[in-house]
Amino acid sequence: MKIAVIPGDGIGKEVMQEALLVLETLQELEEDLSVDTTIFDWSSDYYLRTGRMMPEEGLTILADYDAILFGAIGDARVPDDVTVWELIMPIRKQFDQYVNFRPVKSLPGIASPLAHADHIDFVIFRENTEGEYSNSGGRLYRDKPQDLAIQNTVMTKKGIGNIVSAACDYAQKYGKSTVTSATKSNAVIHTMKFWDECVTEEMKQYPDLHLKSYYIDALVAYFVEKPQEFEVVVASNLFGDILSDLGSAIIGGLGLSPSGNINPERNYPSMFEPVHGSAPDIAGRGIANPIAQIWSLALLLGHLGRTDLEKVIVSSIERVLEAGEVKTADIGGSATTKEMGTAIREAVKMSFERRVV
Repeated sequence: MKIAVIPGDGIGKEVMQEALLVLETLQELEEDLSVDTTIFDWSSDYYLRTGRMMPEEGLTILADYDAILFGAIGDARVPDDVTVWELIMPIRKQFDQYVNFRPVKSLPGIASPLAHADHIDFVIFRENTEGEYSNSGGRLYRDKPQDLAIQNTVMTKKGIGNIVSAACDYAQKYGKSTVTSATKSNAVIHTMKFWDECVTEEMKQYPDLHLKSYYIDALVAYFVEKPQEFEVVVASNLFGDILSDLGSAIIGGLGLSPSGNINPERNYPSMFEPVHGSAPDIAGRGIANPIAQIWSLALLLGHLGRTDLEKVIVSSIERVLEAGEVKTADIGGSATTKEMGTAIREAVKMSFERRVV
């Protein structure tokens, strides 16, 4: 495996170090695991030095890798639209990573802010390359009384069909019965009606699956009121982004949530990253939770065919949390980033010892 590593900004560098140590441990324990990692310092610091978030040939460089492990991006010294649209978005769009995959799962030892939220276990498939996050629109009459802005939502039949197909394939593979679609076609009468039509048409290819469709305002309420009822949720770029962060919140926080930006056809490398951002308020203090980054590594390994190692990492995270002796501040403890990473690596070693026995 050839993995490109982009730690990025803020706590991204800190949590990435722990993920790479977990990978190093796996290579020591698993004889047939061979991984070549290359670290790229593309970040806000890189931008301040060069005027670019990545080299002009950056995408060509990344195309030679099997997958990308990403940390976090964002720095007060660089506008957010620069960091996002000159690094993350080009990778997602040019590598056709049209699936943003986010698991939402209750973890042992982690209390949800919802009193009734035990046994949450669903996934969100967010369309990742078009929709509301399309660079189409502009400004007119800037700084004048008639100042205006237009932002176009771009949805295509192919794009919607692709994300729905990916969600349905996952549902079938893992024995799920229902796919839930997020819409707002009662008010957004062009793009979201088109979304509904395309979702319904694509779902005809999966007669064994049941489709539920909810308006987004109702759906966010149902995430809070009855999260246990969901299995697979499919949504447009913006709606999926919002639902994903809400999903993270109801299971204990952003520090626990991984994600994958996936090109299912594998024509390009896929990219895996935590959802928590660069967290400048705690950067450099060594207290960030590395679980989301380590879990993102697990998703990467699973995508590259090592689902056995993915399960080892996830079960090790769960074992540490269930023991409850090591917790970072965001989940009610006082452990450092390194202490949490060390505990997970020890749990990984224990998993291999049990396998040998």
